[in-house]
Amino acid sequence: MSERHFTLNEAQDLLPVLEGLLRTAIEGKQQIEVIDREFQELAHRVFLNGGSWLNIVKLAARKAEREKTVQRVKDAVTEIHATGVQVKDLEIGLLDFPCVVDGETILLCWKMGESKITHWHGMTEGFAGRKPINDRILRAKGAS
Repeated sequence: MSERHFTLNEAQDLLPVLEGLLRTAIEGKQQIEVIDREFQELAHRVFLNGGSWLNIVKLAARKAEREKTVQRVKDAVTEIHATGVQVKDLEIGLLDFPCVVDGETILLCWKMGESKITHWHGMTEGFAGRKPINDRILRAKGAS
């Protein structure tokens, strides 16, 4: 992963592109979960019936769709990471942007659905430790 640091404005400017990539990853993850549930339910039915005839062509197509979706999710996350931004949670759509403030690295924190970056947290605090952006962060100069 990159060692890039962002100012608040730089991070804010990247949001439209990153939001699209994040949305692709989240939707793909949800599709994978649907396919996985289908396969689990099918396996359970086969077990309960003591066997069953299966439409192998349909199952192979569904498996191929899953594999293609897995690759799409990986590609989207890799592209986000390549910018220096950290994907923290695909369930809620959480991104962290490393930022140097007064010589200390912090993380600007953005969650899918938020119109802009309004919070930050320390490197070890995580989402639960989010605090509102303050003047100190607004004044920070990036060190890329």
